[in-house]
Amino acid sequence: MENLIERFVKYAKIYTTSDEDSTSTPSTEIQKNLAKILVEDLKEIGVENSYMDDNGYVYGFVPSNTDKMCNTIGFISHMDTAPAACGENVNPQIHKNYNGKDLILNKEKNIVLSINEFPYLKDQVGKTLITSDGTTLLGADDKAGIAEIMEAIKYIIENKDIEHGPIAIGFTPDEEVGRGADLFDVKKFNAHFAYTIDGGYLGELEYENFNAAGAIVNITGKSVHPGSAKDILINATTVAMEFHSLLPEDEVPEKTDGYDGFYMITDFKGSIENATLKYIIRDFDLENLQKRKDLLKNIGDRINKKYEKEIVKVEVKDEYYNMKKVIEPVMYVIELAKKSMIEAGVKPNIIPIRGGTDGAKLSYMGLPTPNIFTGGANFHGIYEYVSGEDMLKAKETIINIIKNDVINHDNIK
Repeated sequence: MENLIERFVKYAKIYTTSDEDSTSTPSTEIQKNLAKILVEDLKEIGVENSYMDDNGYVYGFVPSNTDKMCNTIGFISHMDTAPAACGENVNPQIHKNYNGKDLILNKEKNIVLSINEFPYLKDQVGKTLITSDGTTLLGADDKAGIAEIMEAIKYIIENKDIEHGPIAIGFTPDEEVGRGADLFDVKKFNAHFAYTIDGGYLGELEYENFNAAGAIVNITGKSVHPGSAKDILINATTVAMEFHSLLPEDEVPEKTDGYDGFYMITDFKGSIENATLKYIIRDFDLENLQKRKDLLKNIGDRINKKYEKEIVKVEVKDEYYNMKKVIEPVMYVIELAKKSMIEAGVKPNIIPIRGGTDGAKLSYMGLPTPNIFTGGANFHGIYEYVSGEDMLKAKETIINIIKNDVINHDNIK
């Protein structure tokens, strides 16, 4: 476990925050700093056929060492960290033998990881927890996944008596801004199926995710002097607030869970003459997603009718879809992961992803890619943590998947 933690801490310290406003690939050049290190590390553990492409994607390939027919299995994690919290100057803290009480992350700033706020901590008693110093996120999402893949592949290569089929490794940029799979070379990766190691709590296994869309609402007002504004002035900010008030107030992330969908306003800029609202729209059911998109457009039409002119323009764009449709015909990939978890002493917990992963897009690009736990929690913020013991279980699960495909091979092609 010590080597796994050491590797994770090494990667966590590297600044790799992505930028949703950037149009380049990767969205930030700093992600290539980690990519270059990962290529070196892959070669060091024996993955000689590894490289970074022009877009900052890292690939590595381990040839089969058996004459048995096996699937080519891929393992994928992302290099960037979320722009939702600071990812620069990450200073990981290691807390051994966690005692089940509040963890002080930063005494000077009185930043505390509270068991009352995060009750899942009670399941971590006795484990080694890794946190930031409370001033940044940690980056377990998804550098824990990278470290787990690295250590699993290292183990497979070092233990030459373990029979295995071809293994493909991929580390992507820009997953956190929704573009991680966009330029992934599925053809060169050449895997029958893959797993993103990008989940949270111990045992998570996910092959359902939201259908997702984004919306931009632009509102054009009319500015005149307030002293003579009656029946003339149209305040774009006021109209924007009216628009938002017409959405269902309980269908937001903070009031939904499980298979509930939602609307979430992510940005609001306004003046008298112009206002812009940005939304993300999520639903597990594609028909319900369409109804949500239609509602946004209908609200715009209703306001335009009220003002007898087109002052509201609603632009909606689909982002990704529920991978369940692609995974269900090849459930071998889920059964393989479940068996491998159980053999590692982990109880599989199949749950829907209330978000998206690279695997969602990759599945629709012809590479079925469900998601497996990393052992982390509280992603995208200063209270993020990961368990060393749970990371070890993720590593063991990866190793078991590779071994079990040889023993229980069922050609999904």
